[in-house]
Amino acid sequence: MHRSAPATPEKAHAPAPRIRLARVLACAAVPVMLVAVGCSSDSGGGKKSDSASSSASGGKQASSSPSLAPAKFKKLPEACQSIGAGSIDKYVPKAKTKAGEVGKTSDPQSRASCTWNGLDDKGVQGSLYRWLDVDFKRYDSAQGLGTGDALAQKQFERAVSAAQSTADAKNVKTSPVSGLGDQATAITFDLKKTDADFKYGVVVVRTANVVVAVDYNGTGYQGADAPQTNEVQEGATVTAKEAVAAVATANNK
Repeated sequence: MHRSAPATPEKAHAPAPRIRLARVLACAAVPVMLVAVGCSSDSGGGKKSDSASSSASGGKQASSSPSLAPAKFKKLPEACQSIGAGSIDKYVPKAKTKAGEVGKTSDPQSRASCTWNGLDDKGVQGSLYRWLDVDFKRYDSAQGLGTGDALAQKQFERAVSAAQSTADAKNVKTSPVSGLGDQATAITFDLKKTDADFKYGVVVVRTANVVVAVDYNGTGYQGADAPQTNEVQEGATVTAKEAVAAVATANNK
């Protein structure tokens, strides 16, 4: 679940011209890109021959394919409302748009996303840049493709693999997250982009037929340090828990 990040000023401990800082902030850190699995429906095989039908128990025509269990979740939450205001204040201080920026989608009940980013100016202590992205993908059961859970399982694996193989990432570490959805994995890594050292925390969760991916990252400017690995992992984990809870809440209404 990357947008390009702002450039670091030429001198790490000297304030950069404000005009340059504004320019580099036009490019935000890109979250890990997740590949959506395509879905199409297939009604399955046709009629059996008369001889096959007559041999079926009780003279009834046998079904050409077994029925699939229906998907548990029928809809997704509003992505920008899935993370509480308190978490945005804590993990994305001075967010440019506190309500978040909604990602474009042609089917909001199958895919939804929201992004927050902000620059917290600490004056002579430098500036802290933070980025948070939450992405939802939902899958229905479909003949010829599989159950919604099975399709979500494949997307979960792809999303984890994509985060682990981020180009130019260093110090990549992967660990399971217990007590979150049906399965959850956290990935952390360092990434140097446009002369800035970013720390990334990614958490991917499957809850039944929905996959939630949270990308939380940040860096420091004008002498400020990048966040610690445990900070970005905590931010990604906490907000992922909120996003997963929002899926359940949306389907209980």
